[in-house]
Amino acid sequence: MSLNKPYIFIALLGLSAQVSAEALRDPTLPGKGYSAAGAVTQNQNKALVLNSIVSSGNTAYAVINNKIVSVGDSIQGVKVVRITPSSVSLSDGRKLALFQAIIER
Repeated sequence: MSLNKPYIFIALLGLSAQVSAEALRDPTLPGKGYSAAGAVTQNQNKALVLNSIVSSGNTAYAVINNKIVSVGDSIQGVKVVRITPSSVSLSDGRKLALFQAIIER
């Protein structure tokens, strides 16, 4: 039993029509649960991430949220009180610490 080319083409066309646009979601769009840009910005303002610490003699700098700060500087309204080789103390009582894997070298 041999199938003609028009029958194969019609069968393939029918199969391809079953794929809906919902199944082909744009990967560059935000995922489900994304609300408004303002809500995301507010959450990001509360989170402080210690990226690294660099010390040279008596001077120490910390990189928090990809911004370089030293003792006395403020970031997001919180003052940097102390910088040690492995952590940063903030005026609101928080202490940001580096991951152990970064400290041990």
